[in-house]
Amino acid sequence: MTAGTPTARTVPAGPVPAEPLRHQVLAALAQHRIATTEQLRLMLRPGSSRQVMSRVLAKLRSAGFVDSTALPNASRDRTRAWYLTPCGARLTRDLPVLRGRPPYPITSATAASLKTHHTLAGVRAHLAFATAARRLGHEHGPWDWTPEVAHPIGDGDRLVADALLHYTAIHDHHRRKLRAFIEIDRTTMSSERLAVKLIDYARLYHHETQPAGRRRPAPTGPVWLRWYPVFPRILFILTGAPPARLEGRIGDLQAMAAQHPLVAALSREVQLGAAVLEDIERHGPGEAVWAPLTGGRPRPWTDL
Repeated sequence: MTAGTPTARTVPAGPVPAEPLRHQVLAALAQHRIATTEQLRLMLRPGSSRQVMSRVLAKLRSAGFVDSTALPNASRDRTRAWYLTPCGARLTRDLPVLRGRPPYPITSATAASLKTHHTLAGVRAHLAFATAARRLGHEHGPWDWTPEVAHPIGDGDRLVADALLHYTAIHDHHRRKLRAFIEIDRTTMSSERLAVKLIDYARLYHHETQPAGRRRPAPTGPVWLRWYPVFPRILFILTGAPPARLEGRIGDLQAMAAQHPLVAALSREVQLGAAVLEDIERHGPGEAVWAPLTGGRPRPWTDL
């Protein structure tokens, strides 16, 4: 499939407003769980003023569809994170853009307070990709970042990726479909627990459904082929600690990729990388800010 390469003049500043903004806000909160006013503006109407988004959120709050929680240590600028109320969550169940997506809304201040930092870090990462896509004439919008994607990995276990990214790079009339599992690390878990997540991905890569009964039919391939034509890249995005500590955690991921047999086998077939969230935001995810987990110099995430 080919298409003309968009230019800076033809790339829209945000999602095409086929739906009213209030509907897009509800859908975005259903998709991303929590977002600040500014994040919703950058996600849905990057060319508009903050007041436009604030007015929509105020009306939705008055109608009982959304609520918000104050961010810790944000009393001076009164930054608030928005989420759906139970009424708002019910309203979004049948939205076409969310059809087939897992319903994991956050519908209370308590739940929001427990997930705020991690979820907002994920939204920051998504916005870095979306901003780069708009600038380059690529495609990555609000619905191309799906949080909390779960897959079985055998023995009754599941792998839950923090997000699944869909990205279409457009160069010289050619469209290149890219996918990546995203892991957000805020250094709230041990470095060893973070690195062990690579073992779960290796299990997913090799997992095949075991048929019931004595007679075993010919294998049909790994389970992930049900959802993906190619196994997605695996990208770790780190934040929340000084650079030296983050470098150490990336080193631990690289050690796991080199030393664990299953992960080493995975690394020969799947692109694995890690980057610091602030570097992605500052330079763009398409720049040489990603450390390959197989070693080597930093490079763009598309060239790991």
